[in-house]
Amino acid sequence: MKSIKIGSSLSKPVLIGPDGEMVLVSGPCVIESKELCLEIGEYLKKLCEKIGIGYVFKASFDKANRTSVSSFRGPGLEEGLKILGEIREELAVPVLSDIHLPDQAAVAAEVLDIIQIPAFLARQTDLVVAAAMTGKPIQVKKAQFMAAADMKNVIDKIKSQQNEQIILVERGSSFGCNQLICDMTSIPGMRQLGYPALIDATHSTQKPGGLGNASGGDPEMAPVLARAAMAAGADGIFIEAHPDPKRALSDAASMLNLDQMEELLCCCRDIHQRVRQ
Repeated sequence: MKSIKIGSSLSKPVLIGPDGEMVLVSGPCVIESKELCLEIGEYLKKLCEKIGIGYVFKASFDKANRTSVSSFRGPGLEEGLKILGEIREELAVPVLSDIHLPDQAAVAAEVLDIIQIPAFLARQTDLVVAAAMTGKPIQVKKAQFMAAADMKNVIDKIKSQQNEQIILVERGSSFGCNQLICDMTSIPGMRQLGYPALIDATHSTQKPGGLGNASGGDPEMAPVLARAAMAAGADGIFIEAHPDPKRALSDAASMLNLDQMEELLCCCRDIHQRVRQ
């Protein structure tokens, strides 16, 4: 199984996979402001250094898949990438964001250390191939309608462009209306495909469209899913965090508060180490 090295001359390298430590991919759901991103990123960087795990900053420059047409989407491609580039330089951490259109891939690759493919778009061949062509590490969230084994076809699309820097993410499966379930066997199932697998602990608690004009969620269950995934062998955790989740402009119903992170991450780190032993 491959380990994926993330980072550049601007940041401390992070190794994701069997040869690396546990990794946290975290930040706000969407870029609300540079100041907020810096606040969250600096807090999480220091915390990860303190407890001895890797850290990648995450924020979306455009939330193109919001429930309502009136929902806040973010600053957009140009301004969003500018902010992410400044976060990367000022905090010296790798940065991740998602793309929604094939023509965003090359531009995003100039700034991002990891390009993420959203779950709803995991089977969009043109998007996946365009991302792979950049040569950057590609993180793909398993679609809510796909089984773990189905991700082999996504992997093959990325490998068709001579890119084997692949990270897979479990984020729940659709179960009836406005409900997701999270099958922890998908973690070893995806790792058996030869690449690292993370758990998206906050999105997996979502109730899509559950609030009518926004997605609901159950953030109290995110720590449960995170701990269970680490016990199942996950290489790291994807968590959206905010200093005041109720005031967040996206995914307010599922994000964790920053002050919840240390206890959770220490527990997950300990589980990760025990499983690896």
